Amino acid sequence: MTKNPYLNALAAVIYIALVATFLYCGQLYLGPVHSIILPITMLSIFVLSATIMGIIFFYQPVQMYLDGHKKEALSLFLRTVAIFAATTLALMIAIFVISPR
Repeated sequence: MTKNPYLNALAAVIYIALVATFLYCGQLYLGPVHSIILPITMLSIFVLSATIMGIIFFYQPVQMYLDGHKKEALSLFLRTVAIFAATTLALMIAIFVISPR
């Protein structure tokens, strides 16, 4: 992706939000689906998501590593993961703050 860990983490959050929105809206509009197509689709989304997240998190650090910038590559990867982890933690806290008791 980019050499900016904030943009990389943001891309991951946006992708996850799009997939979650698709799944949520599909459930609302389609109702329960009792078919073999549902588990096939879910596994396909899982594999696609793993691929996309791999590209977002690993592509640029691997390119930098192969170009001989090992420390910078590791730093970019760790900063991206740390920012994504902080975003995930903030979302988890938001669930507890927003959810009715």
